[in-house]
Amino acid sequence: MTRNRMFDRDQFLLGTFASNGSGGMTVTKLPERWKSTWDNNLKLAKLLDAAGIDFMLPIARWIGYGGETNFHGNVLETITWAAGLLAHTNDITVFATTHTAANHPVVVAKQLATIDQISGGRIGLNIVAGWNKPEYEALGLTLPDDHETRYGYAQEWFDIVRALWSREEAFDWDGKFFTLKNVLGDPRPSAPLPILNAAGSEQGRKFAVRNADFLFTPAIDLSRSAEEIAALKQQGREAGRDIDVLTFCHVVCRPTEKEANDYLHHFGQANADWEAVDNLVRLQFAHAQSFPHDLLALIRDRMAAGHGGFPLTGTPEQVADGIASLHQAGFKGTTLSFVDYVEEFQYFRDHVLPLLEQRGIRIARQQAAAAA
Repeated sequence: MTRNRMFDRDQFLLGTFASNGSGGMTVTKLPERWKSTWDNNLKLAKLLDAAGIDFMLPIARWIGYGGETNFHGNVLETITWAAGLLAHTNDITVFATTHTAANHPVVVAKQLATIDQISGGRIGLNIVAGWNKPEYEALGLTLPDDHETRYGYAQEWFDIVRALWSREEAFDWDGKFFTLKNVLGDPRPSAPLPILNAAGSEQGRKFAVRNADFLFTPAIDLSRSAEEIAALKQQGREAGRDIDVLTFCHVVCRPTEKEANDYLHHFGQANADWEAVDNLVRLQFAHAQSFPHDLLALIRDRMAAGHGGFPLTGTPEQVADGIASLHQAGFKGTTLSFVDYVEEFQYFRDHVLPLLEQRGIRIARQQAAAAA
């Protein structure tokens, strides 16, 4: 029986986020902004896999945010995306980001069990309870106004998925949101999948603590993050669970600090798609609690540069310092995004990863392979 390496690595985890979406995490009008084609994603996945990066996390969207670029208007569907990437890689974990309202649990359970076989146990599940009202409307759905209903639905959805992955005989299900007859999960995953959930509301955090292995949350004020992580891990212990916390970052790494800051201003200020940024911020305020609302208005610039991600801007040493600060705050890992993932990751690989290994934050690929 295989066990996903997300659970086993005694190091700070690194992944990428949103490479399946147009623009990635950067709301810019520059022509070199990320193109979320299959070819680009496959090239990136192979680079990440060879470098020992731990995971890829996609974003799930059905409509974009408007503006000149219609940011995230072009997004590759995440389950088929994950299956394709896993068939072409060897070690990296790839998550499927799945909206509970748009995907039936019986179908999802079988899809992920199938990908488990394709990948040799390297598929993960990112559960989204839903918040983006225009997307609900595009799908002919109604977004519940209260978080209790959203997470009550998500809980029953995931309870069904877990039942399909654990029960060996067909069963009926008579719940509040689902009525199922004679369902059976066959095939089932060979081992537990890593479960990820991003939640900001009280109800969302309770859901994550009950169900997720990794809670995904922004890092804005690291002193505040340290207290938050400690509290979340304590909640997990009280529930009899060991949970870890991940965050997301945007990287602008250059040989000099001036080069990095100049490029950040170029793509994230002078050429930002501010109409799309403001649509994104407005929807976050109206329907989601992923970001603390008392801080959201302060990070409009970060929303343009990296969808609100923690900024890692500067020389390789400064970027490594930033990652070290996340590690010290208690985060288990972070995703990375770039204006151009393929081109910029290679510089990060060659100049930042060795520094993280020297500091003991990451294990060299050869050592990790020997320990696996």
